Amino acid sequence: MRVHAPGKPLALDEVPVPQPGPGRVLVKVLACGVCRTDLHVADGELADCRYPVTPGHEIVGRVEAGGRRFAEGDRVGIPWLGWTCGECEFCRAGHENLCARALFTGYHLDGGFAEFAAADERFCFALPEAYGDAEAAPLLCAGLIGYRSYAMAGEGRRLGLYGFGAAAHVLAQVAIAQGREIYAFTRPGDAAAQAFAKRLGAVWAGGSDELPPEPLDAAILFAPVGALVPQALKAVKKGGRVVCGGIHMSDIPSFPYALLWGERRVQSVANLTRADGKAFLDLAATTPIRTEVKTYPLEHANEALADLRDGRLEGAAVLVP
Repeated sequence: MRVHAPGKPLALDEVPVPQPGPGRVLVKVLACGVCRTDLHVADGELADCRYPVTPGHEIVGRVEAGGRRFAEGDRVGIPWLGWTCGECEFCRAGHENLCARALFTGYHLDGGFAEFAAADERFCFALPEAYGDAEAAPLLCAGLIGYRSYAMAGEGRRLGLYGFGAAAHVLAQVAIAQGREIYAFTRPGDAAAQAFAKRLGAVWAGGSDELPPEPLDAAILFAPVGALVPQALKAVKKGGRVVCGGIHMSDIPSFPYALLWGERRVQSVANLTRADGKAFLDLAATTPIRTEVKTYPLEHANEALADLRDGRLEGAAVLVP
């Protein structure tokens, strides 16, 4: 399922099976999660995206050929970060997520909305066996980016999550297992999402236009809505952090300096590193995480994207070829 032009529905195309080439693996796709970034690709909201492109960067598959790190038949995960130069100042300093020449799966490189995908084996992950194929898919972006955002949020006890979708429902379980309190913010009036958050252990759930009953130590924004930044600043205490976890967000409106004063801070999260991936997947192997998924046949990718756009999902959408 490919994007041929921004704003157009994905088209079901028949294309040649990709050839892996040196240092790459050919993977038969077993499942591929659907991420909000796929919506940004489809809508043309990310710069320098090439078209046509096959979206999808939460890929679970079996190695069919190529590479040396994995044997034929091994189950691997292919994430958003698909290649880095390894030479720039960021790569050398361990910040490969900031590499200016980085290539991303489903954006610069064809992704997993397909029967087969090819990837640089250095950027693939072994997956915990405890998770089924569809259940493992959201770990590869919702989990990974959520985990990096979580690390940026510090160690405070009260954590707010704005946008209770795929990333938040994974991260909430990790945070609760580590003794944190979760405050979930949804679209105003979305009683179903608020009930879902409470079922997963949130101590409070309400609309994104509300303030929590207690000041927060930190807040993570997964909803790509810039107007939530000043709202989240109102919700965090002095010294609190507001972490923007998305790759794209609408413009942040002006707000009084008083909301930022008191050593509050706003920080973005850019992509992920392989070290993030290993750390989170090691954690997922020992911390039971129940990923709530709704599966769709590959050819129903447009339906999955529409359900994600309109907030009709509890958890994550996953395509199954």
